[in-house]
Amino acid sequence: MTMQRRTLIHCAAAMLATSLGLGGLPLAHAADEAPDALVKRLSDDVLAAIKADKSIQAGDITKVIGLVDARILPHLNFQRMTASAVGPAWRQASPEQQKRLQDEFKILLVRTYSGALAQVADETVSVKPLRAAPADTEVVVRTEIRGRGEPIQLDYRMEKTPGQGAGWKIYNLNVLGVWLVETYRSQFAAEINAKGVDGLIASLSARNKTNAGRT
Repeated sequence: MTMQRRTLIHCAAAMLATSLGLGGLPLAHAADEAPDALVKRLSDDVLAAIKADKSIQAGDITKVIGLVDARILPHLNFQRMTASAVGPAWRQASPEQQKRLQDEFKILLVRTYSGALAQVADETVSVKPLRAAPADTEVVVRTEIRGRGEPIQLDYRMEKTPGQGAGWKIYNLNVLGVWLVETYRSQFAAEINAKGVDGLIASLSARNKTNAGRT
C-alpha cells in the first residue's frame, strides 16, 4: 500500500471525528434533511474547515475535542456506537461504567484520528445514489473520498431519530469495507473476557494517557 493511499485511508477514518456537526443549520431544517444530502454538505464543509484551520492541521487535540463536544456529539448516536463496540457486556454494565466507556471511547477515537487531519490536501467527497425507501429509518450512505490516488470508500450507517433533536444520526463508519465498530468490538471482547468491564475501562484510560503523552 502506498503512503498516499494510507494517508487517504486515515483521512477517511478521521471523518468520523470531524464530519458530523451541523454547522449552525437550524434544527427544524436538520430534521428534514435527507441523509445523503446531510453527509455531502457536512463533508464539504468539514474538508473546507480543515484546510482553513492551521491549528487543526497541526493536530491541536484540544481544539479537535472542543469541536467534537460542541458540534459533533449532538448529531452522533455515540451511546449506540459504544454499546455496539462493547457488545453483550454493555447490558451488564452499570450506568457509571457505561458513562466511563463512552467517555474513554470518544477520547480514543478523537486522539487516534486527529493526527490524520494534517494530511488533508486536495480531497473531495462524492456521495453515491442513496438506496432507500422514503419510510426507512436506517440507511447506509455510501461515499468516496477522491484525491490524487485511487478513491477511498467511506460509508456511513445512519438512523433517523424522533422527538427532540430529531434527524439523521451516524452510528457506524466503514472504511474500505471494514466497519469501525466491528473492528473495536473484537479488541474490546478480548479485554472484557480477560478482565471484565472495569478492565476494559482501565485499558482504554491507559491507552488514552499514552496517546496524550505523544501530542
